[in-house]
Amino acid sequence: MGTAYETDVIAWANEQAALLRTGNWAALDIEHIADEIEDVGKSEQRELASRMVVLLAHLLKWRFQSARRSTSWQRTIKEQRRGIAIRLKKTPSLKASLYDPEWFNEAWADAVTQAVDETGLELFPEDCPWTVEQILSPEFYPD
Repeated sequence: MGTAYETDVIAWANEQAALLRTGNWAALDIEHIADEIEDVGKSEQRELASRMVVLLAHLLKWRFQSARRSTSWQRTIKEQRRGIAIRLKKTPSLKASLYDPEWFNEAWADAVTQAVDETGLELFPEDCPWTVEQILSPEFYPD
């Protein structure tokens, strides 16, 4: 054992797990273990944000480009809602992010940027017109 965190993170992680399982506390790389644990949470938050941005961008396109609606857009909306529901079920504490104005406003701004890039339109609202409950509802499609 003794792989450096910076040299091979996978080998390091396996070694750290083995040390934990055998109770070899003195040999643990506590600082990097703490960093990795924090990164797990950040990764979950990034996935939630990414899915929310795609969902919101597609809801914007659905609302403002009604003539171009497609089953592909509908599938994407359903898939993002499903992915968000799975993330929230597996990590319930993520739900707080959805109601954090700073987090949500950042996701909204990214979604508007994505929708503008994909449509060429610049008529999207500055603030999200829908509630979190509407956004996540399988029945909701803005008209």
